[in-house]
Amino acid sequence: MEVLTKAPASTEASAAKLATDTFPINGTDHLELYVGNAKQSAMYYQAALGFELIAYCGPETGVRDRVSYVLQQNKIRIVLTASLQPDSEIARHVALHGDGVKVLALWVDDAESAYYTALKRGAESAFPPKTLRDEHGEVVLAAIKTYGDTIHTLVERSHYKGVFMPGYEPRKSAYPAKSVGLKYVDHCVGNVELGGMNKWVKFYQDVMGFKLLITFDDKDISTEYTALMSKVVSNGNGYIKFPINEPAKGLKKSQIEEYLDFYKGAGVQHIAVATDNILDTVGQLRANGVDFLYVPENYYEDVLDRVGHIDENIEDLKRLNILVDRDEDGYLLQIFTKPIQDRPTVFFEIIQRKGAKSFGKGNFKALFEAIEREQALRGTL
Repeated sequence: MEVLTKAPASTEASAAKLATDTFPINGTDHLELYVGNAKQSAMYYQAALGFELIAYCGPETGVRDRVSYVLQQNKIRIVLTASLQPDSEIARHVALHGDGVKVLALWVDDAESAYYTALKRGAESAFPPKTLRDEHGEVVLAAIKTYGDTIHTLVERSHYKGVFMPGYEPRKSAYPAKSVGLKYVDHCVGNVELGGMNKWVKFYQDVMGFKLLITFDDKDISTEYTALMSKVVSNGNGYIKFPINEPAKGLKKSQIEEYLDFYKGAGVQHIAVATDNILDTVGQLRANGVDFLYVPENYYEDVLDRVGHIDENIEDLKRLNILVDRDEDGYLLQIFTKPIQDRPTVFFEIIQRKGAKSFGKGNFKALFEAIEREQALRGTL
């Protein structure tokens, strides 16, 4: 048998990086949204967004106070949870915030160790470590609080072989759900109150060992009427990226202020999901009835002068209203849905990276003018 005496350079580099990562995270485990009607929301995620129903918990599985539908598309897992009782944490969350993201769950190797490390560094507990068991093994969960009513659940699932976690039963989509090519969570954006951005950036740096990746000020993200500021933090391996926005002074009410007004506090603004073929993905999403923000056709008149050569046909991008931007590493293609519930709060971004590591700074003005047009229709600009 061959004995490997020296690790390959890539392995050594990975080990060195891991050694400096003070809060190791393997990736996004799942996102859980508290919603008013989980059954109907699950149908939208299947029919419009191409997710497949894989698991369920509720009265039929011995859970008396709530129902949860687990939906998956490639590496993206979304849990939709609704209360069966009028006075519960879930019901109160929905009454205050509307449908919204409650849990940004992070996949870790040791949930208990990560939890106590976070507490030692100043995090506030959402719930202490607990172990869930069934015939498929065990899952260890613990959670800490972040901005607003949002929490990070730390999920350790290396000893579990079931469909999602104990308490859930496998379910198949009765609807013939068809994937639209969404691959994984690229980043999740949080909106916080004025003065809250630096506080939460410091939280991620001090508690979870994140690094400050990019800073955008009100000169970068502004229109004639509104402005905002944003900082992006990323974990050690770069798999978790959290842009955090706060409002900046402008002539009119910014999209962040509108979000905070309707969400009644800080929370997750949008979920960016990656695809390998944005033309195909957005074509399918539009055919499925998904609404997107509209950017005027004149955006495309000089876009190639700004970004240079791209592989895609500009007429195809124009037809689907997809935006493009370039940084020193390559370019990206992106588009933003309109809010996916009644309140103008949570929405999705579809993104394809062709080398670019940034967030579409060159599109900010066009994007925010598009959002302002929607705000004007709602009478909230």
